[in-house]
Amino acid sequence: MYESIGKNLRKYRLEKKLRQEDLAERAGLSTNYIGMVERGEKIPSLETFITILNVLEVSADMVLSDVLVKGYQVKNSILAERIGTLSKDERERIYAVIDTLIQHK
Repeated sequence: MYESIGKNLRKYRLEKKLRQEDLAERAGLSTNYIGMVERGEKIPSLETFITILNVLEVSADMVLSDVLVKGYQVKNSILAERIGTLSKDERERIYAVIDTLIQHK
């Protein structure tokens, strides 16, 4: 469970083009601690978690989507938002792939 939280934090850190050192400095934490959180070896306190989220400018549901019962609703809305930015042809290709995957589940 903690691994997916750490992987999501890492994903959003990389999207912001931040190094672990950058995130650690902005959050007032050590680089080693950020690495341990991203690997799922440590789970931050609520206060630290909020600080990291604020530095990354992401919401908790985005980071916790893999571990929450309602997480797939969050993932669906994030994906829908991303798909909405694509051209009509690109969206149709993605929907065709999804339809094929569902048919062969």
